[in-house]
Amino acid sequence: MIELFEKYPILREKLDYTSLGKFPTPVDKLYDFGSAIGLDNLYIKRDDLTSQLYGGNKVRKLEFVLGYAKKEKVKRVITFGCAGSNHALATAIFSNSCGIRSVSLLLPQPNAQYVRNNLLASYFYGAKLYHCPNKTAIAFKCLSMLIGHVLKHGHFPIFIPPGGSSPLGTVGYVNAALELKNQIGSGVMLEPDYIYVALGTMGTAVGLLLGVLAAKLKSKIVAVRVVDKNMANIERVENLFNKTNLLLNSLDPSFTLYNFPKERIIIKEDFFGEKYALFTPEAMKAVSLIKNKEGIKLEGTYTGKTLAALINDANSNNLNKKVVLLWNTYNSADLSDIISNVDYRKLPLSFHMYFNNEVQPLDK
Repeated sequence: MIELFEKYPILREKLDYTSLGKFPTPVDKLYDFGSAIGLDNLYIKRDDLTSQLYGGNKVRKLEFVLGYAKKEKVKRVITFGCAGSNHALATAIFSNSCGIRSVSLLLPQPNAQYVRNNLLASYFYGAKLYHCPNKTAIAFKCLSMLIGHVLKHGHFPIFIPPGGSSPLGTVGYVNAALELKNQIGSGVMLEPDYIYVALGTMGTAVGLLLGVLAAKLKSKIVAVRVVDKNMANIERVENLFNKTNLLLNSLDPSFTLYNFPKERIIIKEDFFGEKYALFTPEAMKAVSLIKNKEGIKLEGTYTGKTLAALINDANSNNLNKKVVLLWNTYNSADLSDIISNVDYRKLPLSFHMYFNNEVQPLDK
């Protein structure tokens, strides 16, 4: 029984859900790393451990999204991202475990080792991969696939937005905040003043924001923008917050309909760098430091930039008297055995450049 359904039993009857992960994920205190950056009460929420198959924040979202897909008995889900999308890979893995085919429509991005790994793993798990040069190409591909699917199967496929950040997917992180509330209550950690998390497709940060209200926690969400501003900003955060809140309230009126709490979310704008998925020196320095101090592996696109913002605030904003929680949205499951025997030449030709070209300099 997940925390959301315990607190709101009606939602158990109204929301489709399939168990994909192992919860609650641990909360660890970062003694050595905290000491290195001057924080006495720094914790990490280990959502890198959401599943032995593949961890990270997408698992919580897909439990609701694929729960709905299974109820509708669809044969295919179609999702979107960039070439190294963690979400696209997670969708491939967990769709496969649910007996559903997945299709990924992927945009170009700066090269990195994780891009190669994710493409190979997606292929291993049976995903159909398309490398689309721009969003217009994705739109045309969607239309042709939609028509073809309806003609063949007589029903629409399910489209999963980038990051799984639909209102339904965002519910996964409302539940995560209620999970955290229980861990605080059992003494695992002190109630956080600030929760640091990456702001990409917004579902994780928005779900936590709504969840801390439902859990009656005092925490503020510090959302570190890692995508272009037109994709993640306060207006879009508010829109997703309201849609997710309305969904839950419409299914169970005992779930409060909140006014958007703008004062409870802080969007950090200065750690994005030059473009999406292009690593920054500050992020890679942060990744190296936490690995050396705690043995925790982060990466340069999302969690490294989030940690760089936290370190900067620790140095400049006197966080030492505060309780701070870093929400690790990365995956720590080892995929090396899975991908070791996959030949990249089996991928569509347009993906070969990620294997033939050098990775970006900060990834070497």
